Amino acid sequence: MTTRTIPVVLVGAGPAGLTAATLLAQYGIECLVLERWDSVYPQPRAVHLDGEIRRILGHLGVGDEFDAISRPVLGLRLLDPGLRVLAQFDRDPVGTRSGHPEANLFDQPELEAILRANLARHPAATLRGNAEVTAVTEESGCVRVDFTDRTTGRAECVRARYVLGCDGANSLVRSAVGARMRELRFEQRWLVVDIATTADLGHWDGVHQVCDPARAATYMRIGKTRYRWEFRLRSGETADDYPDIAMLRPLIAPWTADLPDEDLELVRVAAYTFRAQLADRWRVGRIFLLGDAAHLTPPFIGQGMGAGLRDAANLSWKLAGVLRGELPERVLDTYETERKPHAQAMIRLAKLTGVMMTQGGELGNRLRGLVAPRLHRLPGFTRMLTSGESPPLRRSGLVDASLFRRGPVGRLTPNDRLPDGRAIDEIVGGRFAIVTTVDLAPEDRARVEERGGVVLAAAPGTDLHRWLRRGRVAAALVRPDGAVRRCGRNPSALCAALPRFAASARPSRVAE
Repeated sequence: MTTRTIPVVLVGAGPAGLTAATLLAQYGIECLVLERWDSVYPQPRAVHLDGEIRRILGHLGVGDEFDAISRPVLGLRLLDPGLRVLAQFDRDPVGTRSGHPEANLFDQPELEAILRANLARHPAATLRGNAEVTAVTEESGCVRVDFTDRTTGRAECVRARYVLGCDGANSLVRSAVGARMRELRFEQRWLVVDIATTADLGHWDGVHQVCDPARAATYMRIGKTRYRWEFRLRSGETADDYPDIAMLRPLIAPWTADLPDEDLELVRVAAYTFRAQLADRWRVGRIFLLGDAAHLTPPFIGQGMGAGLRDAANLSWKLAGVLRGELPERVLDTYETERKPHAQAMIRLAKLTGVMMTQGGELGNRLRGLVAPRLHRLPGFTRMLTSGESPPLRRSGLVDASLFRRGPVGRLTPNDRLPDGRAIDEIVGGRFAIVTTVDLAPEDRARVEERGGVVLAAAPGTDLHRWLRRGRVAAALVRPDGAVRRCGRNPSALCAALPRFAASARPSRVAE
C-alpha cells in the first residue's frame, strides 16, 4: 500500500464533484477525484438548471457546449386535474439578468460527459474511476482516504490536506464525519418516465405541473426527441406496474394522443422517493460536504443539481486561496454559513410547490381553482418563482452586509453585455473585482491590479450603472464567485479591502 499527500481529494464525480475539481484546477490546485464507477452514469436524472447555474458552467469553460445540448424553457403552467390552465408564469428565454435563459432543460449524462472531458484538459486534476472509497479519517494535519480499486481489488490510500464529499445522498463521507441528515418533513414516492420520439407532441414548451391530489404529475420536453413525465405514485404502486409503453399509456395519453406505441421509445422508468433533508454539519475539520451529501431538495423547482454546483462555486475559490496562502484558513467557515441558509430556502420553496400540487383533496382542488389564477398579483411571487435569482448570502466573514441596509451585498452581479460585446463574467473571470460608477484614482487602480484584481467601469446608461445606482452606492467589491462582498460610496476604501488573489485560468480552446 502506497501513500502520498495531495492538496484536495474529492469523493464522487457527479456534477458537484466535477465542478469543484475543475474550479480548483483552474486555480492551479492539484486534486484527485475518486469515483466508484468507471464512466458516466447512463440514466437521466436532473433535467433543469437556471441562468445562475449556466453562469457557473461558463466559468468552467463549457457554456457553449451546454447551450448546444440544452433547451430554453418558456416558463411554468399550473394545471387542474382536467389539464386546464390555472396559471402561467413566463420565464425570460433571453436572460437579461444572468445573460442566459433563466430555465434550461438538458440530459444529465450528456452534461456529465462534457464536464469530464473538460476536466481532462486541466493537468492539475486527475479523475480515477473504479475507485470505491471505504474510509475517510482525519489525521494530524491531513485526511487519510482509503479506497479499493474495483478492477484489481487492490486496497490503496491517499492523504490530502482537504477532502470534499460529493458522494451523493448515501454519502460515506457524511457518515465518516458523523454528520446526519435532518428531516424537513417531506417524503413522496414518484414515478419518473423518460420517452424518446421523433414526433412533435405539439405542446407548449414549458413545464406543466398538474395539481391533482389523486395523481399529481409533471410534463416537460427536455430535448429535440426527449420528453420527461413524473407521476406521484399511489399507495401500493411501484415502477414494476409500468414496465412498458402499453402500461404507461393511461398516464401519458393526455400528451401523446393517438401516437402508436411503436413511435414511443421508453428510455427509462423508475420510482424515486422525493425527500427534503439538510445535513446538520457541512464541515468537520478538513472535510466538507457538497451536493446531495449535504442537502436533498424535492424536484418541483428544479434546484437539486444546481444546489451542488452552487456549493462548488462557493467553496472552491476559498479553498484555493487558503491552499495558496492568500486567504486565512478561517474563511472556510463561511462555506456553511453562506450556503446552508440558501439551500434551506430553496428546499422550503420546493416543498411549498409540491404541497400546492399534491395536497388538499377535492377541497384543495377548489381552492387552487380560486387562488392559482390570482397568484401573479401577489407582490414578488412571480419573480420568486420564475427569475431564478437566488436569495442574498447572509452576513459572514466574506459578506459585509449591514444589519439595516443590504443593497447589492450578498447578491450576484448582473451579467450584462458591455459596449465591446463581452459579458461581465468574461472579464471578472474568477478573481476579485471593483465595479465602479466613478473613475478610480491611479494609485487605487494600480493597487487592484497589483493584487490580481480587475476594475470594471459601470458607464452611465448601462444596466450595470443602473444596478449600482438602485443600490444607492458608487462601487462594489465583487468576489471571485460573482457575489458582492461590500459596497459603498467610497471606491478607494473598497480597493484597500481587496485581498491579494491570483486569477483562475481556463485553457484558451474552451474559453467562451
